[in-house]
Amino acid sequence: MKLRLLCATLGVLPLLFAGAATAATATTTFNVTANVPSNCKVSATNLNFGTYTPGSGAVTGNSTISVNCTKGTAFTVALNDGSSTGASFTNRNMTGTGSADTAGNTASTSDLLNYQLYTTSTVGSGGTVWGDGSTGTSTVAGTGTGMGTPQAIAETVYGQIPDSGANLSAVPGAYSDTVTVTVSY
Repeated sequence: MKLRLLCATLGVLPLLFAGAATAATATTTFNVTANVPSNCKVSATNLNFGTYTPGSGAVTGNSTISVNCTKGTAFTVALNDGSSTGASFTNRNMTGTGSADTAGNTASTSDLLNYQLYTTSTVGSGGTVWGDGSTGTSTVAGTGTGMGTPQAIAETVYGQIPDSGANLSAVPGAYSDTVTVTVSY
């Protein structure tokens, strides 16, 4: 009898647990969304012409502008005419810094040194002046490949200090200018 009672009890136990295994459930879903806007970032290296000796010929140099834009984003790179007094796209100027150069010469802030920036390695009278697209200048266009360092698009700015009449009268000393790079997208 005890054995039958034990077998009967053991036979009921699976039925008790079977009810617990079929508990009710409820489900739902949710959306996951994001927007990726067109975006660009830009950086540039300094352009150092080194030493210009009036009457010894033109001096050239270059800078690299690195542009990152979201993949597929069309962009245009423009340069302003600089921040020096009397600057224009036809006559960019570096201004004397008022500080002594390595030889102790000091060009005042009213002293100017003419230079120009180009979109190609053809500089001087045959080159295309890099500007904002106005007054005969050109910009440089591209399409973004991504925002990571490996996707940066490098654009070279070619510069020249011409051995022009104005530069032949340059005062010895250190000169500088600041050019603003604008990326439109």
